[in-house]
Order: sequence, then C-alpha cells, then structure tokens
Amino acid sequence: MSSLCRGRALLASLPGFCFAKARNPGNSNSAISSRRKSAFFYVYHSSMFHSLQKTLLHSIFLLAVLFLPSKTLAELSNPLPALADTGMQQADVTREYVSKHFVRLMTGLDRFFGDERDFQENNRSVFQLDVNEQIQAGGQRDTTLSGRIKLHLPSTEHRLHLLLESDPEQNNAGAGTAGGIQNQTQRLGPFRGPGEYGLALRVEESKDQIWHTSADFGLKLRVPLEPFARTRASLVIPLGEWRMKPAQSLYWFSKSGLGETTQLDFERQLAQQTLFRATSSVSWLHLQQRFDLLQDFSIFHILDEKRALQYQLSLIGVSKPQSRLDDAVLSVLYRRQLNREWLFFEFNPQLHFRHTQSYDMDPELWLRLQILFDEE
Repeated sequence: MSSLCRGRALLASLPGFCFAKARNPGNSNSAISSRRKSAFFYVYHSSMFHSLQKTLLHSIFLLAVLFLPSKTLAELSNPLPALADTGMQQADVTREYVSKHFVRLMTGLDRFFGDERDFQENNRSVFQLDVNEQIQAGGQRDTTLSGRIKLHLPSTEHRLHLLLESDPEQNNAGAGTAGGIQNQTQRLGPFRGPGEYGLALRVEESKDQIWHTSADFGLKLRVPLEPFARTRASLVIPLGEWRMKPAQSLYWFSKSGLGETTQLDFERQLAQQTLFRATSSVSWLHLQQRFDLLQDFSIFHILDEKRALQYQLSLIGVSKPQSRLDDAVLSVLYRRQLNREWLFFEFNPQLHFRHTQSYDMDPELWLRLQILFDEE
C-alpha cells in the first residue's frame, strides 16, 4: 500500500475526519495534486506528534508534582513524630521530678518525726533518746525512758552497723503497736526505764530508696544472755500518683520464739505540704499464737521547716481469744523542732475507744521530749 493510502486510512480511523471521493481531475493536475496531499499529511503528522509530545510532557510533570514531592514534603514538614517524642520525654521528666520530690518529702517527714521506718531503712549513724510522759483522764502520770543507737562501722561503705537499743522486741515494725510483747520496766529515779537492752550487728543493702534489706544478729544484755535474729526487706512500687511500699520482717528471740510482721503502705501527696498514708500491718507471734492487726490512716501537714502536724486514725485488733477490735484511737500529733536542731518536742492528745471499757471514750495526753542525732 502506498504512503498516501496508509495516510488516508489513518485519518479515516480518527474521529471527525472523512474524505469524499476524489473527483476526476485531469492528468495534467495529478502530479500537483499528489504533492499537495503529501505536504498536507506531513504537516498534519508533525502537528499531531508535537501535540502528543506536549501532552506527554505535561502528564509527566503533573505526576511529578502530585507524587514525588509529597513524600519529601511530608518528611520535612510533618512535625508530629518529633512533637510526640518531645512530649513523651517531657512527660517522663515531669513524672520523674514529681516522683523524686514526693519520695524526698515522704522520707524527710519520716526523718523529722523520728519514725521507725527511718531508723530501719536509713544507713546513717543515729542516736535517739526519748522521754515520754502519759497523762490519763484521772490525772495519773507515767514517765518512761527509751533509746537506741545505730553506728555504721568504718571501712564498710555503710553496710555494717552496730546497734544498741532498749527493748529490742518492741523495735520490730508493727509488733508492739498492735499488742506485741510488753517487757518489764525498772525504776530510774522518777522515770521507768527499759527492762531490757540489746546489742546487735546489722548488715544492710539498699538502692536509691527503691529497695532495702537488713539482717541483725544480737544478744539481749541480761543474765543469762539471750540471742536473737531479725531480718527485714522493703520495696517501693510507684503506682501513678500513689506509692506502694510493702515490707516484711521475720524475727526470732530465744525466749519468745518466732514472729513475723507484714506491713503495707499506700502513700499519696494531697497538696504541696500535705501527704496521706494508709498503713496495714499484721503480726504473728509464736508465744501468743495469735495475729495482731493494725490499720492506720494518717495525714501529714508541714507547717514550716520546724513544725508539722499528724492527724491519725488507728484501728487495733487481735485474732484470739476471738477476732475483735481491741482499740480505736483518734490522735493529733504536733511536733516542733526546738532551738537545737537535734531537740524535738511532741504534744499528742488522743481519744481511745477500748474493748475493755466497752468502747467508751477514754482521753489521754502524751508528751515527748526527744534527742535525735544523725550524721547529717
């Protein structure tokens, strides 16, 4: 087929184009007519080629604009991953700061009040001497002395301590408060002093106020000597705005036998200078073959750097001879640091509702003068 026929067939296939039948031109004009038709098809093919080429280039450019830059712009201008990472890091920093501030505040309160937790878990050398006076409703007064010393031994990285304490069986966390063994006392002039003293060697380990373990091996200083052993472990578990602190104590005394105390604290900061603590404690004593139960609800309020208040409700129960509430105590404790950094005074009115008195209200007033030294 000639080029002309192929061109006509191509144009005929395109929409909008049709060719009429060729008139019968003369022979003299056939060459001229053929050249004109060839020129016409050449111009038409050239214009179509340029149009297709321009359309193709426009399409490629449009695809490049729509798709290729989008990923690059998303990578450069999308700040969400970076903002999310920064926000989470900031939240972690804030939570860590609040947690550390809360721990320091709670630890500082235990230290300020001379709490049993502070004595058991800090690795500083401590000297504590208490003069306690109990004033009952009828005006009867009872004044007692107690004290204890903890000295860390040199070159032991605060892991080895020497303990000298009065009434060592009363210094087990939870035991004693809920009706533990009451030791005999002796007169010391106008005071009643402790009837027993203990000397012990303590080995302890701790990490960043997260966990603490200790083990004591000692003797009661009496004739004949009575050996004893104690061990204690505690762990701090953050729970959002709360802090949970379980503690377990096991102890053995040659005369009274085995015993254990399980204690669980839940603590939360209510305001900048106000903290809440709920303490549950269960003690088992082999000699008495019973469980002693204690539940405390305490609110601590810091007045200033030398004064603080503690509001407390205590529920004390026993499992034998039958399960019962032995005593319910409402108390307000005001503690003040005196002119000396190591001298403290406490004023502690209490209301007791004892089972032995048919839960009638029985007011008491406790006064304490405490000497408290430590390495800091």
